[in-house]
Amino acid sequence: MTQDQTILFALFAGVFALLLWGRFRYDMVAFGALLLAVVLGIVPAERAFAGFGHPAVIVVALVLVVSAGLVRSGAVLLITRTLIDASRGLGAHIAIMGGVAGVLSAFMNNVAALALLMPVDIATARKAGRAPGLSLMPLSFATILGGMATLIGTPPNIIIATFREDALGAPFSMFDFAPVGATAAVAGLVFVALVGWRLIPVRDSGVGGDRIEELKPYIAELRLPADAAFAGQRLHDLEEETAKADVALIGVVRDGRRRYGTGRTMKLAPGDVLVIEATPEALEEFRASHGLEAPKAESGADALGNGVALVEMVVPEGARIDGKTVQSVGLAWRQNTTLLGIARAGERITRALRRTVIRPGDILLLLAPANRAEDVVSWLGGMTLADRGLTVTQEGKTWAAIALFAAAVLAAALGLIYLPVALGVVVVGFVAMRVVPLSELYDRIEWPVVVLLGSMIPLGAALEEAGGTTLIANAIVDLTGGWPAWAILTVLMVVTMTLSDILNNTATAIVAAPVAVTMADRLDVNPDAFLMAVAVAASAAFLTPIGHKNNTLVLGPGGYRFGDYWRMGLPLEILIVAVSVPALLVFWPL
Repeated sequence: MTQDQTILFALFAGVFALLLWGRFRYDMVAFGALLLAVVLGIVPAERAFAGFGHPAVIVVALVLVVSAGLVRSGAVLLITRTLIDASRGLGAHIAIMGGVAGVLSAFMNNVAALALLMPVDIATARKAGRAPGLSLMPLSFATILGGMATLIGTPPNIIIATFREDALGAPFSMFDFAPVGATAAVAGLVFVALVGWRLIPVRDSGVGGDRIEELKPYIAELRLPADAAFAGQRLHDLEEETAKADVALIGVVRDGRRRYGTGRTMKLAPGDVLVIEATPEALEEFRASHGLEAPKAESGADALGNGVALVEMVVPEGARIDGKTVQSVGLAWRQNTTLLGIARAGERITRALRRTVIRPGDILLLLAPANRAEDVVSWLGGMTLADRGLTVTQEGKTWAAIALFAAAVLAAALGLIYLPVALGVVVVGFVAMRVVPLSELYDRIEWPVVVLLGSMIPLGAALEEAGGTTLIANAIVDLTGGWPAWAILTVLMVVTMTLSDILNNTATAIVAAPVAVTMADRLDVNPDAFLMAVAVAASAAFLTPIGHKNNTLVLGPGGYRFGDYWRMGLPLEILIVAVSVPALLVFWPL
């Protein structure tokens, strides 16, 4: 080996070792390795930060913003609220939830898809009286599988596509991954739904169940607008809808009076205010699903499209709001903010929210201007609770958001517009429509992933230029000497899959892509088959909770142990290889 090759292999070994150790965050490890490579002269200084302008990095960042826009617009809620039902059996629930997760993950970042669906799955498990751990791991695996089917579903596909453009002159298009990726995804989803979930150890729900129970429900008020679907119905007629949404209707306010017993038989009319007990997530889903509003008398921030945010704050002793009502402090006209709900331990609130005296220890759910939310909490003298990702759904813009996204995907798929540009147009459109507030635009980008990609791409390029990838490819080919090309392709998949189980799948794709092309050249076969094999294998990280971020996200809420994943993950990975290799030979002949 040359000196440059030795240094680069040592750098990559150090990066992988530190990633496995886990003491330092992966983005800092990768960035530190990049800077060390520049100091050692392995990466030219003028190209040190070229990776941050790479199309793969831009696409990953834009996909995260687009995913947030699809959630905020209500496009995803439109799907989940019509398909998810807690009364179904566990197998049917996993099949339907997994199918929804797979489809969503194909068209939005799979981490964002899991973040959206995980609270729905936990709430459904609670209502069904079962441990969330029985369905959370299948949900995580389903989102990973669904991401294999399209270019934007998962970062490894984006990396493989852009690497093909650098190596072979043209990138993979939006749906080039579908023939093999979708085949593997469908086979995997069928396995997870029919067999896989039965292999998960049954334990106490652990953190997953406890966390949900610890969230005190809010007493909130929502007003029926003029076109309300509930108009003309009685409160007791809504029991099925409220049970499905996991909210409790306590009463109704009409003409300033709160009615309980009589309210349950009274016909609802526009302008009536429903008194609801619910968690913030369930409250917002119920509001968006049925077109309800925050009471107009309470806020100047009625137009949900004008950049508002849901904020939770706890009231300490001595706060401005302590011992007062939001009406008396002028929350609406001074801060343009609505009190949407109050959570109070040990006592049910019986007065209208704006006339309820706030006490120390109360938790307030506020609907505040997004760019001033922290200032409003500070003005009230409260303390913001840890961000749980609460968002206000812009349900009036659902179809416009879907149409814009679909048009961009179609244009990119037909080759009419470069994908990063198409996604950029969607982001600009979402900001212009106020689906994603400008003040939150950069908050939606997962910057550690951007830094990881931007740092690893120059290192990967340096390894290729130094001949390191050729060494690796030759070693694999020599070890499998005399084997048919399809068998060597299988070995490449297994090696890549193993790396992805213990490392970040993005880093694995960056290292394995040039190896795949070099192996194909050495064997004089179609490089696309080998690149597609790497794309599928890099995403198929099912053996450990550290191989894919989605597996890490469900570790605590599912109450899993490190060794639980292989029980379902090992047969799933074997199935993915068994299905993908024949599919590769059919759709990308060697």
